[in-house]
Amino acid sequence: MHIPQFAQVILAAVALTGWFLTMPAPAAAQSEPFLPTMLDGVVVQVSFTDQDDLQRLVAQFDVWRVDHTTKQATLWVTKRELQRLQTQARQITVDQKATSDLLAAQTTVQTSANTGGIPGYACYRTVEETYASMAQLAQEFPTLVREAVLGESWEFQRSSGAAGYKIPGVVLTNQATPGPKPVFFLMAAIHAREYTTAETAMRFAEHLVHSYGVDADATWLLDYTEIHVVPQANPDGRKRAEGRLLWRKNTNNDLCGFNPMSYGVDLNRNSSFKWAQCTGVDCSSADACSIVYRGASAASEPEVQALEAYMRTIFADVRGSLDSDAAPDDATGVMISLHSYYPKILFPWGWTQTPAPNGAALQTLARKFGYYTNYPACQSGAPGCIYLTDGTTDDFAYGELGVAAFTFELGNTFFEPCAAFESTIITPTLASLTYAAKAAVQPYRAPSGPEVINVSLSVGDAIAPGQVVTLTATADDTRFYSGGYGAEPVQPIQAMRYAVGQPSWMTGTVTTEMTPTHGAFTSSVESAFALIDTQGWAKGQHILLVEAQDTAGAWGVPTAIFMTIGERRYLPFVQGGEAPDPE
Repeated sequence: MHIPQFAQVILAAVALTGWFLTMPAPAAAQSEPFLPTMLDGVVVQVSFTDQDDLQRLVAQFDVWRVDHTTKQATLWVTKRELQRLQTQARQITVDQKATSDLLAAQTTVQTSANTGGIPGYACYRTVEETYASMAQLAQEFPTLVREAVLGESWEFQRSSGAAGYKIPGVVLTNQATPGPKPVFFLMAAIHAREYTTAETAMRFAEHLVHSYGVDADATWLLDYTEIHVVPQANPDGRKRAEGRLLWRKNTNNDLCGFNPMSYGVDLNRNSSFKWAQCTGVDCSSADACSIVYRGASAASEPEVQALEAYMRTIFADVRGSLDSDAAPDDATGVMISLHSYYPKILFPWGWTQTPAPNGAALQTLARKFGYYTNYPACQSGAPGCIYLTDGTTDDFAYGELGVAAFTFELGNTFFEPCAAFESTIITPTLASLTYAAKAAVQPYRAPSGPEVINVSLSVGDAIAPGQVVTLTATADDTRFYSGGYGAEPVQPIQAMRYAVGQPSWMTGTVTTEMTPTHGAFTSSVESAFALIDTQGWAKGQHILLVEAQDTAGAWGVPTAIFMTIGERRYLPFVQGGEAPDPE
């Protein structure tokens, strides 16, 4: 067979990488049952001509990320797959740095001594450690956390519990506060090799619970919201990925069993909504050995059955059966699935380029998440975003139930180094997830409204009973980021108000208007204040929740601060009150 000149160049480049197919497993791994490692491949940059051509790549190969500007896709390919690519009229370049980085990462996974966490990546808990952390959280905070079991993994069912795992989650809410409450559902690691996701979900749960009574936002969220967290949605596959494998799917080996590296079902192509129904092109594969194998039938896999059944129990179905039916704009509930890598915030639809009926509102909330993470926000199936997908979890949540659903693609690699995770990923992601929980009560309305920041009181210590306190805050209607995918409309601020003890949407809540600091609200960023006379207030901790409205009429989510009425101390002068003598 004639090999094109550019392919000859590629073959030479591959030779320079030391082609990993023949590399034996390190000595540290020799005692383990042998499986071919994922070190027998290379990372390549491959050209595509248009969306349909990209979809052909997606259905055949392991596509990691896409640059629509240069029309280049990043793929991981085996030697055999590279040879298949070379028969196609494409420009192919081996990314030697990315290949070397992957080799180094996987060698670390195999050889590093480790006392906790995934070997070589101590910041990421193993499946067993994650489960133990969930159980411990429920044990330590029984009034805020309860465990739930969604279902069982494929190996667990196949072995009648002798192998595999159950799929647990935690439900976070103050059980003493009656419902119903808006629901935020966070799931992670449906793709096994994506290290950052399960740890991020677990840390979000721990952050909220440990901050209860300390952080005002975490406190009111747990009082008036129900937050469900499932850190390990694909535990069988994740266990494989904890070793030395770039394992993506579950471990169903009924099909493609001849290849110990390629069996399993892509659980994020197996959901029952629009399973194998992408418009015009293949968005998943019927090939059981494909990295995007969609399974033998819709929701064929026990992990997907568990996730879908659980979502049906915690969310009401508020969307009609037609593709064009919108969820009502006052619907509650948010669902987020954490993935990596390819920094982006994605929203439905994935199965078609046509915008979802609630597409504008989904886009607004995605741009709000983008503000915190600095990730571009786009409809996953739209031209120029990523590529079309079908049978995905977020399309199911929105398509079947009408829930505002999103995919977060975190970071810059599957095996994200702990230093990068800790310094650049976890903090902004936790902030965006906190905003998601705030927006769960009105995800199709509140995100278009102003965000409240810089909430403060004129006193920083306990407040003497009867003292007048000044509450100040800033409203900002500009906190959005699309990353080049359009611009969010911005309006002037119209009003600001605060409530005491509970959010404004709760029955019986009294709100108090705040006064513009500069005499009138005229711009999209404004500050306001209110004088609070604490005469007659009970001693103890009170929560003040501040929210703002823009001239389009949208009230944004609240931001809270604690105000503590306690023993008399030396306090600075407050307008309308007197500064007491120091004790």
